[in-house]
Amino acid sequence: MLLHGSLRGYAMKMSLPLMLFIPLVVCAAGVQAQEVGEIYSDLQSWDVAVSGDVAGCTLQLDLSSRKDGLIKTKTLDLDGPGTWIGTWDVGAAEEGAYTACARLMRDGEAVSEKCTNFHYGGRVSIRFDVRDAHADHRGMTLLVYSNDLAVVDIYYMLADGDKALYVSKRESVPVSGSYASPLDLSHEWKQLLENGHEYVGRVKIVEKKDGQTRAFMNRFTAIDDAEITDTYEDETGASATVMGRSRVPFEGSLRFDLSQDGTLLSSLEERTPILLAGDDETVEISWNGTLDPGIYRLAIQLLGNDGEVIDMEENIIEATIPPRPTTVEAPPEEGGRGILQIALVAIILVAASAVLVIRRRK
Repeated sequence: MLLHGSLRGYAMKMSLPLMLFIPLVVCAAGVQAQEVGEIYSDLQSWDVAVSGDVAGCTLQLDLSSRKDGLIKTKTLDLDGPGTWIGTWDVGAAEEGAYTACARLMRDGEAVSEKCTNFHYGGRVSIRFDVRDAHADHRGMTLLVYSNDLAVVDIYYMLADGDKALYVSKRESVPVSGSYASPLDLSHEWKQLLENGHEYVGRVKIVEKKDGQTRAFMNRFTAIDDAEITDTYEDETGASATVMGRSRVPFEGSLRFDLSQDGTLLSSLEERTPILLAGDDETVEISWNGTLDPGIYRLAIQLLGNDGEVIDMEENIIEATIPPRPTTVEAPPEEGGRGILQIALVAIILVAASAVLVIRRRK
């Protein structure tokens, strides 16, 4: 019993530090590690993903070559986790091996670091090629082809300044098609854009098998955009269908100018519903009466958020005199004869019925 009690007491003494240790481990696990997650670079541009509590940290990027050593250095102040992108602005580059490193700095010390090596110049056998990559206020245009079937991951990035607003990833996308018929892998932005604001669009394509990567990016100014897709006009009024073409909300208007022989007869302006890329609405107006017979000219202008003309359509209205409806009245005599005939048939039927009744009584 004494031995058992001693063991029991020893076990309780050992369990105490263990009990104290467990909540410490949980607390430590709850703290997000400050880390450089991914880095990609070529001689034109780079992107780096960082995670954890990095607000107040500094991201230092270094580009160096095996031949010349350090070439470029960039420093960014971070406001939180996310993906950061930028360009190197390297002048005349020489063929050779290069290294790009991203260091996460806090209080002058590197808390995380990741590097990538790449080669510039020479002939490199690639399994896919990009015919076109371009970003604008609607999204990213991407045309890709491959001599043989390839599978790629695609990262679409929209950035405001150096930081990506969001990153959309499409995984395991099969790529095929010829040079003359490339595959359309375009992407529409998911975020609303601000009119007149400058953004950066970037796409990164990573081949799954060998890790071959290609990246493209460009800056653009977001603008409201829409177009007139259909119109209708006649003697009583007109209408126009408008389709949005931008991730900037379109809040414009339509102006209908009606003229004859160079004289403006009517000018009506109607606001369009708020439109985004792919949305369409129809706006109708009335002339408040039927136009007199003649030839009219109708100009329909689509005005943007700032009142500028961004699209227009002109047509001709040929107003004619509508034909008068003709009424056909039955001649009175024909109507009278019809009534007499009906009355005569009724008298005959009554007389025949009376004869049958008299015969039955006999």
